[in-house]
Amino acid sequence: MFNKLKHLKNLRNKAKAIQNTLALESTTVAKGGVNITMNGNMEITAITINPDLAIASLEGILKDIINDTIKKTQKLMAQKMQEMGGLPNF
Repeated sequence: MFNKLKHLKNLRNKAKAIQNTLALESTTVAKGGVNITMNGNMEITAITINPDLAIASLEGILKDIINDTIKKTQKLMAQKMQEMGGLPNF
């Protein structure tokens, strides 16, 4: 029983360490005059919009670029987790 609790505590500590490390990573995607940067916690940390960009096209560009940024960040996080050994037995 105590071995399982110890194992769970070790997994939790490793997961927290991985999460802290991944939070330091970031990805930036540029598309159609918009740049978005996202950290490893999947939080958008910066958005830059070209002031000459037409408002009518902004909605479509934002939707696409946010989705692209999420996908790129997820791929980077998966790669980094693999490099760090991931979570064993999970």
